[in-house]
Amino acid sequence: MTQDTALDMKDVELNEIDPEKQPMAAGAEDPPVGGGGEKNGVVKVKLEDDDDYSSQAQKFTGLSKEELLKVAGTPGWVKVRWALLILFWLGWLGMLAGAVVIIVQAPRCRPLPVMEWWNKGPLYQLGDPNTFQDSNDDGVGDIAGIQERLDSLSTLKVKGLVIGPLHTTSNLSDAKFTEIDAKYGTLDDLKKLLEAARKKSIQIILDLTPNHGGSSSWLNYNVTAPDSELLNNIKEAMNFWLDLGVGGIYFNGIESIDNPGEVLEELRNITANHSSDGKARVLLTSAIEPLSDNILTILNDTASGLLTARYLINNGNFSDGSLGNRIKQYQQVSSKQDWILWAVRPRLGHMASAVHEKLLRVYQLLLFTLKGTPLTLYGDEIGLKDLPGQPATSSPYMQWDDSKNHGFSKGDQAMKSNVNENITFKGQEDNKDSILSVYKRLSELRGKERSLLHGDFTLLLQSDKSLAYERSWDQNERFVSVVNFDPDMEISVTITHTNLPEQCTVVLSSNSERKEGSSISLKDLKLVPGEALLLKYPYSG
Repeated sequence: MTQDTALDMKDVELNEIDPEKQPMAAGAEDPPVGGGGEKNGVVKVKLEDDDDYSSQAQKFTGLSKEELLKVAGTPGWVKVRWALLILFWLGWLGMLAGAVVIIVQAPRCRPLPVMEWWNKGPLYQLGDPNTFQDSNDDGVGDIAGIQERLDSLSTLKVKGLVIGPLHTTSNLSDAKFTEIDAKYGTLDDLKKLLEAARKKSIQIILDLTPNHGGSSSWLNYNVTAPDSELLNNIKEAMNFWLDLGVGGIYFNGIESIDNPGEVLEELRNITANHSSDGKARVLLTSAIEPLSDNILTILNDTASGLLTARYLINNGNFSDGSLGNRIKQYQQVSSKQDWILWAVRPRLGHMASAVHEKLLRVYQLLLFTLKGTPLTLYGDEIGLKDLPGQPATSSPYMQWDDSKNHGFSKGDQAMKSNVNENITFKGQEDNKDSILSVYKRLSELRGKERSLLHGDFTLLLQSDKSLAYERSWDQNERFVSVVNFDPDMEISVTITHTNLPEQCTVVLSSNSERKEGSSISLKDLKLVPGEALLLKYPYSG
């Protein structure tokens, strides 16, 4: 039998299946119908031959290589290829030209200024370690105690700690500027502090004011650049401490120096000589009495790396209309010079003892949003006040928590202060409206927002009761600071200026009624007594 015959008819024998599964016959005893009928249960299926279909299909094999080459050389295909090639290059050149136009017409990014560590965050002045933290329960704050509190200080985003003076002196003959008073610890303690602070990106600035706390900060000596015994001792001490690894040197009472511009330039050269890539050193200076414009001009002529303090409060008058003018003058100076060191008051003392309680947030806002570096005294972040008495003996102990001696010391000394009752660092940490929380928020904003960090200053409004200014940098968000200096009266202001929108977004406010992120109008803006308000708005080209 051929394969064709086998495919033409195929029997499927159902009777070979399990008898129980066979279909019932019409009559089991009936004879088959017709002599040649099929057996019961046999089905014949006719299958079509697959060759009938394949014979009808046309198999496409494509063009051979020779045929393709022959067709490709025809004039029509040559023209098509040239047309496609030209279109490709024209499209590519068009995209290149468009990219060039976009780059040329796009606003140029302003070059970022060089920023050292003292430009990037606040400086925290501990002053005499005696009142900060006692590590050995003798009732005297010490260097090791400062190291114990580095974790808390790092939450403030501070970049430097101004500590000391650590030396002892009453006259030039017994001045020991390279030795540490034993009550504060040892040189090894200071080395450990330097290393621990470095790991938290905090620099230590050492106060080398010769006669700290005395009637004459410079021992009644006429300090001049040439041939000064005191100046030579100071230079030797600066080299010693800078070699040890301190990040800078601080001097107070520079109004006592004859020809301060020349003397301080010599001292600044020492810090500059100890500076290297990644290890810049700074010279900080301040005056007990406000400096004359003449002295400020001389100091402004010195090179970078020298910061001289400017004060928000002069002669105890903190709501005078001259503040806006002084700020404008100082900010113009800072645009020509490198930087300004902002402090609240000339004489050592806490901000809460110098201003009305309702104005604490006002001065915090000014310190952190003006162009320059904020310098705050220990405890200013929680509103700590000076104790009653003379300034030299009225420094309060730092109050960390509600434990014995407010966490300052575990010794037996009783260090209660009715003036600072219920004021502690820990007690304000979880309160978003506390002075500590405002300090932390402003410090964080200043560190990450370019407009606040190194932006331009524009005075928008000034009066006896109010002040408003803008900080802006290139294409970044702009910030507007608005304050009401009156602690008792609500005021209304309208702020207008070129490119300033009619409405801004609230960043923070001492007025609890204002919600962060809400939009407010700058027309007829009402400020509650002592309100500190920070706003922002986006750049628009």
